[in-house]
Amino acid sequence: MGVAAVPLSGEAGARLAQWVASGAHGDMGWMAETLERRRDTTAMWPDARSVILLGLNYGPQADPRAALDARDRGVISVYARGEDYHDVIKPRLKRIARGLLAAAGEGDVKVFVDTAPLMEKPLAQAAGLGWQGKHTNLVSRDKGSWLLLGAIATTLDLPPDTAESDHCGSCRACLDACPTAAFPAPYQIDARRCISYLTIEHKGPIPRDLREGMGNRIYGCDDCLAACPWNKFAEAGREMKLAARAENEAPALAELAGLDDPAFRARFPKSPIKRIGRDRFVRNVLIAIGNSADKALAEAALAVLEEPSPLVRGAAVWALSRLIEGPDFVRLAEQQLAREEDATVRAEWQATLSPSQI
Repeated sequence: MGVAAVPLSGEAGARLAQWVASGAHGDMGWMAETLERRRDTTAMWPDARSVILLGLNYGPQADPRAALDARDRGVISVYARGEDYHDVIKPRLKRIARGLLAAAGEGDVKVFVDTAPLMEKPLAQAAGLGWQGKHTNLVSRDKGSWLLLGAIATTLDLPPDTAESDHCGSCRACLDACPTAAFPAPYQIDARRCISYLTIEHKGPIPRDLREGMGNRIYGCDDCLAACPWNKFAEAGREMKLAARAENEAPALAELAGLDDPAFRARFPKSPIKRIGRDRFVRNVLIAIGNSADKALAEAALAVLEEPSPLVRGAAVWALSRLIEGPDFVRLAEQQLAREEDATVRAEWQATLSPSQI
């Protein structure tokens, strides 16, 4: 933990404003809508004087990139393999906040876990927890890249800790590890190319030029985090509620593609994965199936061609175009085009055929 005084220097807010102005936030409209409050904590809460930042280690037992080679399996980001960290951290923040007020005998507090327009990472750096690395995430000399952040804003004027300095040096391991080239420069990220954004925040079809780079990542991506050399000092997390459930470590793609909405909700109880909904999740699974080069998985994609969601049908089309070859695929495309009414899905079929075949 550490304490940061508010407001922060204007540099972090200026960088955020420039990032939003460039459009790199994609369709996360709330980033633009809350910009002015986010860039200055006192704009969100004028009475705030200090922010206590707390980091919870969620380090994995092994390198999460190992599962990328099992192409008939899906890869879920480490933080999402157990329970939703919001539900784990927020009650603890409230307990700490109550103790703080009891000890102080005065003041007021508000607690946040990704639930308000707050610049947690710059605040965490100001509080000495770590620094924002070239991948834009927080890096700790003790915990590497595996810290979940919570914040307690307070009207109490607490003595601030010393800010952490940047220790990335000339290293660019995180930048080079990104499979979709989401970093236009060190310390800059284009969310529109980031697999975490594409699989979680993006609501529409995955852009065609980024699908192959997604590999079998079906919810989030840990590549830039896992590549950081500072992880040599990291330890495996000890919070059992965040520990990976066995069924979320490299789950079978064929099974996940067959989930309907009730089964999806039952499959991921207390999980952050439920937030994106079944259709977006199955979209991600179908992209992974298309990248698998496993023709046996074509059956799983064929099974969802008749379902109501155009988002799912469109992803299935792309998967099938990579798993079924030649005349067999052309015949399938002709049959489906004859009855497909959704323009987006029709465009997916047409994009897989030559002009003479359409």
